[in-house]
Amino acid sequence: MEDLLKRYLSGDRRALARLISIVEDDSDDALRLLDRIYHRVGRAYRIGITGPPGAGKSTLVDQMAKTFRLQDARVGVIAVDPTSPFTGGALLGDRIRMNELSTDRGVFIRSMATRGSLGGLAHRAQEVADLLDAFGFDIILIETVGVGQSELDIVEAADSTVVVLVPESGDSIQAMKAGLMEIADIFVLNKSDREGAERILLELKSVLGLDQRDKPWQVPIVQTIANTGDGLPELMQQIENHRTYQKNAELLTIKKKQRIESYVRQIIDDKLTGDFWNEQRIDMLNKEIDKIYDKIRSPYSASIDLFESFDKSASIDTRIHE
Repeated sequence: MEDLLKRYLSGDRRALARLISIVEDDSDDALRLLDRIYHRVGRAYRIGITGPPGAGKSTLVDQMAKTFRLQDARVGVIAVDPTSPFTGGALLGDRIRMNELSTDRGVFIRSMATRGSLGGLAHRAQEVADLLDAFGFDIILIETVGVGQSELDIVEAADSTVVVLVPESGDSIQAMKAGLMEIADIFVLNKSDREGAERILLELKSVLGLDQRDKPWQVPIVQTIANTGDGLPELMQQIENHRTYQKNAELLTIKKKQRIESYVRQIIDDKLTGDFWNEQRIDMLNKEIDKIYDKIRSPYSASIDLFESFDKSASIDTRIHE
């Protein structure tokens, strides 16, 4: 681990990839590793890109990364793909779809599988973003698997959230409205040369007009054609505008503190869950299931017994600080 960390801190991309795998696999070394590099975290700007499948998110991420590279920024890309039911790995593999970027030493792309996570992000996406941040990347682009009522994790992970829609999304705007209004800092209407683009543009403007009254940040709508790069300069400008707005209003500080709180809660929840479901309590649960099914016991009394058997002195491994 010490040799791996030294190589990582010296800029070794293979060491970065190996450390990401350790974090993804929930290795016993993961917490110690993240603890060791955390003092370097906080310089990168994180941009979330989300939207329905087929909206052109990957193409847009590809174009954005190329534009950031022209500005001499180092770019890390986390592409969250659906999980393969056969291998448990990422099903689509965005690295294959970003061949040009994969040869650029200023870009690092990592595909991650959701592994059952319902929040649009992979289970350890935020920790992987920390590894990329501490490695020295200036911009981190996080592409989620989709958007919906339950897929709001990107709000905590990103400093700016870009919601990508296409003209075909028009019929589902009403269904997605609540979630979209909560997470979008910038709307992108991609494939805006297609039929129906004007209709969804008007619908979005109507919804935003009602929602944004008296709000300091007016969520913009940018029309793009990602394949050709049309509208990309305006999108990049709006991202910079949002970054400046947050900085001036000290919102980035608030958002980063909220992210820290979420991290700590997640670490404790994971630790408590892992410690709770040991072999003894799994065995206890299995013995109670038939009794609950036969109405001899209830789930509530069984849960109380299980909880009371829990060792309340369980704590995070002190080896983190050794």
